Amino acid sequence: MPGLVSVKTPSHAASPSPIFVSASHQQQTQKNQHVNGTNGYTKSPSPSNPRPRPSRKIPEKLAVDESSLDNPDLGPFLLKHARDMIASGVNPNKALDYAIRASKSFERCSGPGLELAMSLHVVAAIYCNLGKLEEAVPVLERSINVPIIENGSDHALAKFSGYMQLGDTYSMLGQLDQSISCYDAGLKIQMEALGESDSRVAETCRYLAEAHVQAMQFDEAENFCKKTLEIHREHKAPASLEEASDRRLMALICEAKGDYETALEHLVLASMIMIANGEEIEVATIDVSVGNIYASLCRFDEAVFSYQKALTIFKSIRGEYHPSVASVFIRLADLYYKTGRLRESQSYCENALRIYIKPLPGITAEDIASGLTEIASIYEAVNEPEEAMKLLRKAMKLLEDSPAHRGTIAGIEAQMGLMFYMVGRYAEARNSFESAIAKLRANGERKSAFFGIVLNQMGLACVQLYKIDEANRLFEEARKIVEQEYGPCHSDTLGIYSNLAATYDAMGSLEDAIKILEYILKVREEMLGTANPDVDDEKKRLAQLLKEVGRARNRKGKSLENLFHSNSQRMKEGTKRWSAFGFKT
Repeated sequence: MPGLVSVKTPSHAASPSPIFVSASHQQQTQKNQHVNGTNGYTKSPSPSNPRPRPSRKIPEKLAVDESSLDNPDLGPFLLKHARDMIASGVNPNKALDYAIRASKSFERCSGPGLELAMSLHVVAAIYCNLGKLEEAVPVLERSINVPIIENGSDHALAKFSGYMQLGDTYSMLGQLDQSISCYDAGLKIQMEALGESDSRVAETCRYLAEAHVQAMQFDEAENFCKKTLEIHREHKAPASLEEASDRRLMALICEAKGDYETALEHLVLASMIMIANGEEIEVATIDVSVGNIYASLCRFDEAVFSYQKALTIFKSIRGEYHPSVASVFIRLADLYYKTGRLRESQSYCENALRIYIKPLPGITAEDIASGLTEIASIYEAVNEPEEAMKLLRKAMKLLEDSPAHRGTIAGIEAQMGLMFYMVGRYAEARNSFESAIAKLRANGERKSAFFGIVLNQMGLACVQLYKIDEANRLFEEARKIVEQEYGPCHSDTLGIYSNLAATYDAMGSLEDAIKILEYILKVREEMLGTANPDVDDEKKRLAQLLKEVGRARNRKGKSLENLFHSNSQRMKEGTKRWSAFGFKT
């Protein structure tokens, strides 16, 4: 039975990697790559090869008449020429034409089957190589419907490969939910064919865990990562490199969930395995992650020690001007800022900038942009917004406005919007937030907590521009998202509630404002106690509104169903006024 091998394509890749090839032609090549310093993944052979073959010259033109597509020998002939042209890097558009003609020939001669699925996978891969991701999607959707699982393992392999390639394509388009849905479908097919504990299933589970991390769905990511660890323990020797890689991914997930002690345990075990295998660079990368967790736990001396260990190894093996060295400089700069040692913080920022301003050959634009963005965050924290904005503009110029970079650019624009707001440039802040929100919507991230926070920030900018109606709509949308992600009692949710109440007050909808404010006060009293200064501030706000409507505070608990009752019929033009209390940033 041929294996069903999971594959993961990095976000910057030119094309999705899983390509189905029939059993007689397939060559299984796998390569471990390091992704974001946290894990490895398995990558299948791609139809493209960066090194030209010094072989026979590929003819530029093949005279192919449409009527000749009925010849059963034509499909394999055209597909072979398409592959040869891809491998040689010559004329990808001509290779696409050959692959499309091959698929038409397969369809005419043999109908739906493995040959047709194989040719469609190649067509989709060439579309992706050409940057035509949207055109690859319907081709892959068709390729999934061609194989019939009941016809054997070859058909299962073809269907699995189609789902994984389609998931990668959606990922490059920034549509993470659809991408994960395709990976899930592929995993089910693989498990049915191989069983739930096959080692190749572990690779697909890890693939899904990484996808869920990218989508910031950490509970789902943790479940898949646990499954990966279980399967690897069953099939691999103790303390294997696969286990180390899984533990690093699990540490990343635990850190994102705030479980720092568990994350530290996984990293220590992973480091011991890497030391035993002589993987010095991997040990240094783990040391950086350990330093990050120590910093989160305010164990600053231990964090500095871990960073310095990593810095020594990176400099000795990769050189003093490698981006990994700059990355450690940035972490040290952030750490020294947090401990109040601003001179050391500035010095490390300057050291990192020297590396990014004159990068070594081979450093990607994405790496440089990421580093500049991190340095900008430190300049922002030390109250140098102009310097920070210069770096953010440089970072944006380095990134192409493509679906793969859309989320990153949106994050940069949101960061710039926040700095514009801080310096009182509210119109520019609103425009920057608006652009970020448009990109996040296009990326399918309209349900993430980050998206809700950006909506809230844009609402605050609108308040400063006297656009109260627009601010109210933004706060309403932000409330629904953050409430869903964090729950009604989270501090961020309460802050948005407070802003929403303020806009209702400014619009003259006092009853709606009072209902929200009564709920906020009730939650804060339960969480912080009645003597807390924040609680006292909310009491004064509520008392002022109640005085205006001529009644006393209702201390009866409110249900969430009644909390946000719409009172739009009583909102009339001409009743807008400024809120009696402030807004929460």
